[in-house]
Amino acid sequence: MIPPRSVLSKCLAGATRRPLFSARTRINRRTPFNGRHGFFTTSRQAAEQKTGSKVGITRAVGLSTTCALLALWLYPHESLTQLSKPLGLVTDEKITSKDGVEIKLIKGTEKGPQEKNAKEEEGVWDGISKNFQGLSLPVTLPGTPENITDMVVDFILPEWTKSIPGLLRKLQRELEMAPGSLAAEIWEEAQDPYTHPEVGWEAKVRVSNTLCDEEKTFLERRKKVIVPALAKYLGLKEEETHPDDIPTVAMCGSGGGLRALVAGTGSFLASTEDGLFDCVTYASGVSGSCWLQSLYYSSVTSNSFQRAIDHLKARLGTHIADPPVAFNSLTSAPTNKYLMSGIVEKFKGDPTASFSLVDVYGILLAARLLVPKGELAVSEKDFKLSNQRDYIRYGQNPLPIYTAVRHEIPEMDEQDASGNPPVSEEAKERAKKEAWFQWFEITPYEIFCEEFSAGIPTWALGRKFKNGSDTGLRLPEVRMPLLLGIWGSAFCATLSHYYREIRPIIRSIVGFGSIDGLIWNNLNEDLSKVHPIDPASMPNFVYGMHGKLPETVPESVYDNENIQLMDAGMSNNLPIYPLLRPGRDVDIIISFDASADIKTDNWLSVVEGYAIQRGIKGWPLGIGWPKPGASPKETARQLDKAESVSSPSDSESYLADAKIDQATRHQQVQEDDTSKKTEAEKQKQASDELGYCTVWVGTTQERTSEPPPPPKPIDDESNWRLMEPDAGIAVVYLPFLANEKKVPGVDPAVSEYMSTWNFVYRPEEVDDVVRLARANYEEGREQIKATVRAVYERKKRRREEHVRKVKMSRRVPRWRCGGSVVGDRRDWIGGWNCFRYPV
Repeated sequence: MIPPRSVLSKCLAGATRRPLFSARTRINRRTPFNGRHGFFTTSRQAAEQKTGSKVGITRAVGLSTTCALLALWLYPHESLTQLSKPLGLVTDEKITSKDGVEIKLIKGTEKGPQEKNAKEEEGVWDGISKNFQGLSLPVTLPGTPENITDMVVDFILPEWTKSIPGLLRKLQRELEMAPGSLAAEIWEEAQDPYTHPEVGWEAKVRVSNTLCDEEKTFLERRKKVIVPALAKYLGLKEEETHPDDIPTVAMCGSGGGLRALVAGTGSFLASTEDGLFDCVTYASGVSGSCWLQSLYYSSVTSNSFQRAIDHLKARLGTHIADPPVAFNSLTSAPTNKYLMSGIVEKFKGDPTASFSLVDVYGILLAARLLVPKGELAVSEKDFKLSNQRDYIRYGQNPLPIYTAVRHEIPEMDEQDASGNPPVSEEAKERAKKEAWFQWFEITPYEIFCEEFSAGIPTWALGRKFKNGSDTGLRLPEVRMPLLLGIWGSAFCATLSHYYREIRPIIRSIVGFGSIDGLIWNNLNEDLSKVHPIDPASMPNFVYGMHGKLPETVPESVYDNENIQLMDAGMSNNLPIYPLLRPGRDVDIIISFDASADIKTDNWLSVVEGYAIQRGIKGWPLGIGWPKPGASPKETARQLDKAESVSSPSDSESYLADAKIDQATRHQQVQEDDTSKKTEAEKQKQASDELGYCTVWVGTTQERTSEPPPPPKPIDDESNWRLMEPDAGIAVVYLPFLANEKKVPGVDPAVSEYMSTWNFVYRPEEVDDVVRLARANYEEGREQIKATVRAVYERKKRRREEHVRKVKMSRRVPRWRCGGSVVGDRRDWIGGWNCFRYPV
């Protein structure tokens, strides 16, 4: 049967305009469609400008799927028919299906005694293929000359596609556990304590709210390193700079894919050139910023942001999923061993382990980011996160904090394991207000969940735990490819996230307004509990720890051997939560925000709810992007409500309200007149509202009866507020905005290559993004330095005042008679009246 002419013509037309697997196919995440923009939408304005070259996401997916299926049908290959079967011999025996299609049969090789241990010797490929069920593909099309098939395939697909079956077959051989295969070599080394020392170490769950001992030691060493750096940055004398006066400065980078990676590299480079980065204690990241940290703390860059830029220019010009390049990395030494080690160890350690899109995504990311140009200089040490301890061992660099989240979805309407009836309506209402996302922070020392008050050493990540101790086989540490995939797995969002992206299209269709109302108002809560793409699964280190963790930990956590982790941007695209953890005592948070929706997704306001829920003092209330049309009176009322929160239930309610407010912002942007503005106009308005650098400061004062005034950013005239004795945390916010004066023609709102979902940056585009990031930092450079100096002076005054009080308290009252001290008693000696005086 020949495919319909219309289908074939569409594929041919698409291939003529742009290659099917083009590395430059991009969807602009940030340009609006009918006032909104998103994952499934493209810019109407851009489409009008380049109607001949732009392909919408829906059309692109349909086109790619249709052409891929057509290619598999028209271009069969015997290797494809064997991918989901054991290695064997292809015979000439054929059978004919009901449709008259001839299919070759595969004869398995003799296993001999190995058949008895088939499960133990199961290849890694078998574990992977179980997750992707294979299809029997036809070898010939009855009545269709083979030369016609070849002609059509040659016209539709590039030449390299013909090598895919052979490359897949080669990869399959390497992942079988046959002697001499790559998988067999990896598994043999996985049990060798000389190659992987951690397999000989016992790991236990640490239950505590305090920092781990390794981090405490790091803080002591880092402070000694910062003293000369801060003196140089602020123009102080090093010998007069006291360690106790050093502000704890933290930098955080937002999510946003490669845009956040490249822009963050430019921002961090600018801070390094300014001398600020050397004064930073913590560096936290979400999504693309986690990728940046992975690069910085590796041999690829050797702690140089300039080398990171050069590396990105050399590696980002090719799409991460470019088949020839990707297959070459997976099938050629030395990269294949480092990229596939995690997969082999995962399936051999647990034959029931799942293999998901996140695993594939992470391997592709690692092949681009952790492999330098030329590939021969790739280092095995870069593929374990715990090895980053070498870059912070002496406090020479900030401590990197990586973030991921778990989505807790309690089944409120079902019976529990004991058969008890469903929970009460009151419990359901409380569940609606609970923080659905549980944050996990990963440092080179420890993976820790604040909600659980528990953590394990990073080198133990990937092995199974039960009742607080590791059990069974001790596997090597989870490799970086899987972690890279988890940190950037924004595609594992809930259906609610996805619907929010396509909602503008639904609302723009005549007659679909009522349908949108039904979904958004009545079904959105259910959509927020469904993940169409499963997040990555990892062993649960608190499995079976009933009664040993805080009462707030959901029961479902104890009963699951595995937990699913995903991109922390699903909860908050700014990784500020870990920086507020007790014991870190951060004084200044410098936030570089390269999010797609910097204004409508007011992530700072969500942090406010978290701070109230955790009882964190000093966080500035009411900060972030001003609400559209919000009056000072309304702002003051909201601040009064925020500060009046006292009970845990009230704090949970406030956190839920903050998230609802965030969703309301999106709806307002769609419905009000401002939604008719272009994204560029919104960006300009945003820069006018807050500017390139905005500073707020909190207070540690107790609440008074009078409501506080509306929060105002710090400026030159109000810089004194940073030095007040009761001043709290200072937040420095630098959004990634266009800067037409210094970098004309580069706009995150309209530049196509800055889409979150674009995975190709040409060298000149990397340079443009870096120039814009550095220019924006320059706009706030003096304000940042003034903030650091003010906090330093405040801490210095506080220390000096404390020293003075201590000295006064240590003075011992003595007695003086005439000209000599005689003791601690009143007496008459030689007619002299002794009197008391402090010595």
